[in-house]
Amino acid sequence: MELSPPLSPGRYPQQNKGTYIPILLRDVLKPGEWGAKITHKENNSIRLSIMSSATCIIGKFRLYVAVLTPFGILRTQRNSATDTYILFNPWCQQDAVYLDDEKEREEYVLNDVGIVFHGNINDIKLRSWSYGQFEENILDACLFLMDKAELELSGRGNPIKICRVAAAVINSRDDNGVVAGSWDNTYTYGVAPSAWTGSVDILLEYYSSKQPVRYGQCWVFAGVFNTFLRCLGIPARLVTNYSSAHDNNANLRLDFFLDDEGKLDTKLTKDSVWNYHCWNEAWMTRPDLPVGFGGWQVVDGTPQETSDGMYRCGPASVQAIKHGHICFQFDAPFVYAEVNSDIFYSRMEKNGTQVIEKIDTSHIGQLIVTKEIGGDGMMEITEEYKFQEGSEEERLALETAVMYGIKKQTTQDTVYEPQTDVDMDFQVQKAVLGSDFKVTITFRNKSHNYYTATTFLSGNIVFYTGVTKNEFKKHSFSAKLEPSSSSTFDVVIKSSEYLSDLLDQASFHFFVTARINETGKILATQKATVLEIPTLRIKTQGEMVAGKEMSVTVEFTNPLKQTLENVTLRLEGPGVLRTMKKEFRQIPTNSTLIWEVKSIPKQPGLRKLIASLNCDALRHVYGELNVQIQKP
Repeated sequence: MELSPPLSPGRYPQQNKGTYIPILLRDVLKPGEWGAKITHKENNSIRLSIMSSATCIIGKFRLYVAVLTPFGILRTQRNSATDTYILFNPWCQQDAVYLDDEKEREEYVLNDVGIVFHGNINDIKLRSWSYGQFEENILDACLFLMDKAELELSGRGNPIKICRVAAAVINSRDDNGVVAGSWDNTYTYGVAPSAWTGSVDILLEYYSSKQPVRYGQCWVFAGVFNTFLRCLGIPARLVTNYSSAHDNNANLRLDFFLDDEGKLDTKLTKDSVWNYHCWNEAWMTRPDLPVGFGGWQVVDGTPQETSDGMYRCGPASVQAIKHGHICFQFDAPFVYAEVNSDIFYSRMEKNGTQVIEKIDTSHIGQLIVTKEIGGDGMMEITEEYKFQEGSEEERLALETAVMYGIKKQTTQDTVYEPQTDVDMDFQVQKAVLGSDFKVTITFRNKSHNYYTATTFLSGNIVFYTGVTKNEFKKHSFSAKLEPSSSSTFDVVIKSSEYLSDLLDQASFHFFVTARINETGKILATQKATVLEIPTLRIKTQGEMVAGKEMSVTVEFTNPLKQTLENVTLRLEGPGVLRTMKKEFRQIPTNSTLIWEVKSIPKQPGLRKLIASLNCDALRHVYGELNVQIQKP
């Protein structure tokens, strides 16, 4: 018996490269080694049990049977019906992706629906994402990505190499990969990132057209990457890092520059804090690293920085990042900076001296989460990436990272004069899109002195990456601070001030700075906030039985004071219905849209329906419903 991948013209299967595999008959099958054993004989037919190697390359193989006869070797003809797929096997102890917990295997390999956590640290939001790794043609589409990345066949048994090339081919930068990113709120000739409900449409479109699919942002890249990994048998999960640093020179320091009055200087400030950033973790051994650095590895297909000349990141050992061992490949310094950077607020004196007004060591990487096993809840994994803030172990990990070459910028040529007499903080009232809300600023004067503070509030509409689109609110006032007491001040934000410029995720960023007039000291703090976005309601009617028609209804009421135009609805549910789309010309204010579809569910069990609504005035509108499909 022989196996060989269906190779491109001009390349021949070779046994030494693992692309031609003779499978010999044995009396006893050895775990993890190629072999075949006769399990049944009857008349002129035999049945064989085949054991595959735990280290063989993955992909699609042609299967032939060769029989030795007195007249020579007889070999079966090419038959596509007997083509065989070989994938990674996390149930096999000898496999590089072996995972020893059955509940984890069910979640990280077999579950075809996941959760994306978004929003921000003060207002965590979640939505479902259909991975659909078992849907028709998805396996072929995922295997095609390895061809597109030109990964040599002999490297296709190595999950490290597969993750490395896949991180590059998931995005379209520099290699015409799967998803084209867009972060500028214009999605002409494509689908807005927020409109996708899963990976299946994206992968099938790419497999068919061979052209990048427009458009994606971080959770889209991560969702598609997760489908790819689970489809090939590599355990994988989607991870969200809240307050994620995009530190352009990876020096563990984000610089926010203030002008003489204490306002943010947008020309000098180049670093940004993403409200959240999604990446993936893939589970595998790391024989290329010292013992102890296997397990979860960070892989990231969002194009942020280049690595070895291509836009990609990872695989980087989570354990190595936690302990500061950032010398180990791949891209550990970049990930370390994403979760560990400090924010420096500083201003330049007229004589050129840089005065640091405040250092915030706890804002970045405050919370790192993923979906819980077996449920839709959130599981915090911050402690897998970093020791507790301020602990001895954290300091040691930082010193290790510095020793291994991460750039920790010193404060030479700067003056650090922290303000200790007065504390300042602010809270943003939770509000629904389209309503007014207030920002409450609190000063605590701990001294016995009477102070006045000239205070500036800057409200900015931002992309979730922390990049400002425009400033929609400027407000300044003088605050009188009595000795040994607290004072609060409210600033009202009206919906008319922000609605016309709002972006995808209804995301704001507030800077509040204050100058203590008597001492000249400056206080500075910042926060992101997200408005509540209305949801879609999904209902089902009639009995829900595999193989029988059922009815699904999606409803939405327009809460805005304007008519919504050119609205697109999407609905999908793995095992229940393939993605369906419908367009509506207009939804007037306060009117309700109702869309009914019929479907025939294929698989019994607990399934999930996922819907999204998208138009220029309103994005990130989602709905979902768990449905129990009965056996016929």
